[in-house]
Amino acid sequence: MRASSSEERAERERTTAAAAWAYIRTETGSAAVLLAATLTALVWVNVAPGSYAEVWQTHLAVVLGGHGVELTLRDWVNSGLMTLFFLVVGLEARREFDLGELRDRRRIPLPMLAGISGMVVPVAFYLAVNAGRPSAHGWGTAMSTDTAFALGMMALLGSRFPPRLHTFILTVAVVDDFVALAVIAVAYSDHISWTPLIIGVAFLAVAFVVRGLGVRRGQVYAVLGIAAWVGFVHSGVDPLVVGLVLGLMSYAYPASRDALERATGLFRSFREQPTAELEREARLGIASALSPNDRLQRIWHPWSSYVIVPLFALANAGIHIDGPLLKDAFTSPITLGILLGYNLGKPVGIVGMAALSTWLSRGRMRPPVGWGAVLGGGTIAGIGFTVSLLIATLAFDGRQLDQAKIGVLSAVVLAMLITTAVALVTQRLPEERRARALLGTAQSVVDLTHPVDPGRDHVRGPLDAPVTVVEYGDFECPFCGQAESVVRELLSDFGDVRYVWRHLPLTDVHPHAQFAAEAAEAAAAQGRFWEMHDLLMDRQDALRVKDLVLHAADIGLDIETFKEALKSRTGKARVAQDVESADESGVSGTPTFFVNGRRHHGAYDIEGLSAAVMAARDRALLVEGGGR
Repeated sequence: MRASSSEERAERERTTAAAAWAYIRTETGSAAVLLAATLTALVWVNVAPGSYAEVWQTHLAVVLGGHGVELTLRDWVNSGLMTLFFLVVGLEARREFDLGELRDRRRIPLPMLAGISGMVVPVAFYLAVNAGRPSAHGWGTAMSTDTAFALGMMALLGSRFPPRLHTFILTVAVVDDFVALAVIAVAYSDHISWTPLIIGVAFLAVAFVVRGLGVRRGQVYAVLGIAAWVGFVHSGVDPLVVGLVLGLMSYAYPASRDALERATGLFRSFREQPTAELEREARLGIASALSPNDRLQRIWHPWSSYVIVPLFALANAGIHIDGPLLKDAFTSPITLGILLGYNLGKPVGIVGMAALSTWLSRGRMRPPVGWGAVLGGGTIAGIGFTVSLLIATLAFDGRQLDQAKIGVLSAVVLAMLITTAVALVTQRLPEERRARALLGTAQSVVDLTHPVDPGRDHVRGPLDAPVTVVEYGDFECPFCGQAESVVRELLSDFGDVRYVWRHLPLTDVHPHAQFAAEAAEAAAAQGRFWEMHDLLMDRQDALRVKDLVLHAADIGLDIETFKEALKSRTGKARVAQDVESADESGVSGTPTFFVNGRRHHGAYDIEGLSAAVMAARDRALLVEGGGR
């Protein structure tokens, strides 16, 4: 009995640990870590103010051959580690440019204009409050959105805002970061030394040329990036721009079938002869199948979210709070200017420019989401933390710096509360108005290059359904087998979904997949495709030719005709057409789903696919009047 109790307790502990780890890996979890670091800084500076200042003013030098860099520990965090944060921001933006909504370049101007307006208007609010005062010099403190905190807050609100708002806000935030870094370089750099600045820019130019030559070695870019960073440090210009530029240089693209098949061959060679040389070749071959953007994000995104940004908060968010300070702060033009800039200026600037652009273009340029979501994006952009604190430390000192920090932290809290209120009000709207407010009527980017053709494709469900789910699958793929139960549940839950199967046999890893696909086509010739499809998915461990014949008998096919079709391989051309369409749509693995032409990047569990289907159905009804 004790053993059973002990096992149950151990299982509960494992489940709790797994749930906790899954939580902290999300954007919501990173926002929680950032919040915890901020609170720790506030407690630390109020409990032991002397030690807080002493630790972060500690000098640390890195010297090589008589030359090097000496900074305080706080500056190493602000100018060193934060360069890697901006690298991740650049990587995420580049991914959206290459694979996301922004690969349609016509969609870039609107968020760019909204981003610029979302900085100019808050600065105008700040200057209006601080006009004629020395504190007007700190106008840069009120303009920049914190990318990590804003996206973490969006993740926390979950389904209350559409996923496409993520792209819109990310683009706004990248424009924000570029302008903010330019402002830091021009307005908040005490003295610029042109020779080291030119050297730093030259190293970035070399990195650009090397990338054009196709060099993929990360060590090369690391050396060039560090050299550029040192040049910027000695120039007096904040080196954070180095990270952003290198991130934007890193291409994102889906893994190609050729690269994956080459990686499979290398792994098989290692499996046959497990030598150190073949292990290295296999490892490099697998890594080269992924884009540099994917590999760099996998390495640096966790460090940025859970170490670098929290360390920045720990180093900069500390304020010794007392009654007189709070009284001074909330009557100070610095604090009030920051609050007005972020919590009023940001939404006015972003929503106002989006509305003006839509009106002037007569609807040709419009947000990818509805106006309720745009408003939520505008208020969530009022979370200015990282760059805002960075500029505050450059623009102010002493009591004024504390007032600016209180303004920044208060603006974060207020932006969260306002955004939550916008989300709750939107959720209370009637269903049709809520869908319009969140999704809007802008056309979606289509990822599926070959539209569904009911006369050719294998279709299950009503032909005039507003939502079409296309799956590229492999009958021998175990993940396709796992997804099959989800697809069946999806079709039973939604009566207005059209489901399409397209073949993508991964012959380099599944030796029986090609013949299984051709067997399904042979069954289709006798009007029994779906019966054979279901049987093959249920019996994935029985796909040899003799098994296929038994399956044909089980569903009542003419066996001789079926055997002849397999022998002559009459379905081969049809399968090859599906494979070609998969290649043109950037599909290299199975299962891959498309929902109304948009590639589904989330999990293919029932919750993920159902959410994608419901969003696609709502958008189809809004945009196209219910037919797709």
